[in-house]
Amino acid sequence: MTDVLPARIKRDAADGARAILPLLISIMPFALIVGVVAVRLGYTPWMASAFSLFIFAGASQIAAMQLLVDGTPVAIILLTIVFINLRFTMYSASLAPWLRGASRLTKMLVGYTLTDQPYMLSLYAFEHRPERARRIAFFLGGALPLWAAWQTGTIVGALMGARLPADWGLDFAVPLTFIALLVPAIVDRAMLAAAIVGAVVATAAHGLPWNLGLMAGALAGIATGLTVERVLGRGGRP
Repeated sequence: MTDVLPARIKRDAADGARAILPLLISIMPFALIVGVVAVRLGYTPWMASAFSLFIFAGASQIAAMQLLVDGTPVAIILLTIVFINLRFTMYSASLAPWLRGASRLTKMLVGYTLTDQPYMLSLYAFEHRPERARRIAFFLGGALPLWAAWQTGTIVGALMGARLPADWGLDFAVPLTFIALLVPAIVDRAMLAAAIVGAVVATAAHGLPWNLGLMAGALAGIATGLTVERVLGRGGRP
């Protein structure tokens, strides 16, 4: 058994890498755009790369960079990041039972590399892997290549953005990216209502200082989604 387990762990890490590979195709364009947008906001390519290393969350990176440029207080920036990344608290709570007993360093590494794609893949893969070491191997086997692709895409995008003519209007890239992320996530009436109300409120409150309109839109969207879900039943599905 002791000779078999290391071989299984290696195989699980390879399985994780194979599972994440097709998803990297959708990650790279987003990473490139984040790098380009960072440079357009006035950051150097190396600062853009530092954002990716320390935050490692695309939507939060863009929001934080924009808010810093606008001179928003740090407390508001942190609160905005918390709102955007709120789902990761649920992801972490969901993974915790599978990782019980792992070292603190391992948990920190899993937490740092936790994104939507490795989480979704791991939910199904963990059920077929009784040993904790095998589950961790599968998760990191998928999460680390995604991390590397994101870091590479961001710095390449930033270097490209630094060479693009200043009069090339790329301001549409950020809202277009967020729309591309949002649309696939709308799978029921509650989410649709939350997205519509959140967009309307955020647009109407656009004039508020420190981009507080974004937070107002998020709160209105969350409240609407919860209300519709409660009225229509579980998930607000038709």
